[in-house]
Amino acid sequence: MIYVGIDVAKDKHDCCILGSEADNLYPVFTIPNNKAGFDELYEKIFSVTDDMTEIKVGLEATGHYSLNLLGSLIDKGLATCVINPLHTNLYRKGLSLRKTKTDKVDAGSIAMMLMTDKTLKPYSDTSYHSEELKSLTRYRFDKVQERAKLKTSVTRLINILFPELEKLVPNLHMASVYALLYEFPGASYIADSHLTHLKNVIETASKGRYGRDMAVTLRNAAKDSIGSVMPAKSMELKHTINLIEVITGEIDEIESSIKSIMDANNSPITTIPGINYRMGAMILAEVGDFTRFSNADQILAFAGLSPSTYQSGQLDSCHSHMEKRGSKYLRYALFNATKFVCHWDETFRAYLSKKISEGKHYNVAVSHAAKKLIRTIYRMELTGEVYRK
Repeated sequence: MIYVGIDVAKDKHDCCILGSEADNLYPVFTIPNNKAGFDELYEKIFSVTDDMTEIKVGLEATGHYSLNLLGSLIDKGLATCVINPLHTNLYRKGLSLRKTKTDKVDAGSIAMMLMTDKTLKPYSDTSYHSEELKSLTRYRFDKVQERAKLKTSVTRLINILFPELEKLVPNLHMASVYALLYEFPGASYIADSHLTHLKNVIETASKGRYGRDMAVTLRNAAKDSIGSVMPAKSMELKHTINLIEVITGEIDEIESSIKSIMDANNSPITTIPGINYRMGAMILAEVGDFTRFSNADQILAFAGLSPSTYQSGQLDSCHSHMEKRGSKYLRYALFNATKFVCHWDETFRAYLSKKISEGKHYNVAVSHAAKKLIRTIYRMELTGEVYRK
């Protein structure tokens, strides 16, 4: 076997090629992150052997820096393992007591890991092609978080400019309220507005739900408002509302692309009550190829949902906390999807109630239900069966 360890960086990659006896077939070398560098790497690999089954390549999961190289290796048909940097770091420390950390040392450590750790599995085509779905779901996650922060800013600005408004409408973050505040960004603007114009704005934005009576109520409240008259804050409010609408449009476009991919995948995960295509896509994208996990518990560990363990001598930890390592996106998706599934499915709802009746905190009970859910999803994805209660 030939083991190739690659330490990935932005502009260059350090490579180590080992034989079956851990002998260096080439001195550790550096290639540039371009086509010429990739060609140099393949030339040296194939100069040792032409048998693809005898070559195993490993590199760290270093975010977007490794994507181009990973795609090139998979296109060449080389078995490539993507390794958690925490794993390689611990392995390197276990090789020596000395504090030695360089790119060339890391490349050698990765090659040695490939040789000694038989649990490492090659990155599959399924995982590689799910990168687009992963990119979309993570992009949507960030956009939703960004929009949530802007909505908080809107609430803050309304409390300054027109605090009475919050008690006059069901929700501040409605299309009709945004249209009103964009046209009249403050109590003073509403108080000085023409009643007919005010009525037309809210009637159009609410699609007829609000009319003249609401316009009168708003203007009377605005006249008696304690809100500050601050043009700078009013301008900030208008700009913030505009940003929210732009981001909402972007989120809709992202979700349309996610739905197209999910429809093409035809995954049974969406047959589980409470899991829609958005949350289902996030789970599928983060897990990737389910066959690379021997059991569902490995997916729990990958998400960081498994409890930490500490036992030494007579000491045995009895209040273990969640590890919270691995994919935070998968952890978020599983935990929140479980809440919806427990609401819509009576089997999971009963299981959650059982855990709560045992004295467990709600979040702890949800984490137990999440374990049950991921075992269900794991089985469904391997067999292709739809959900059955």
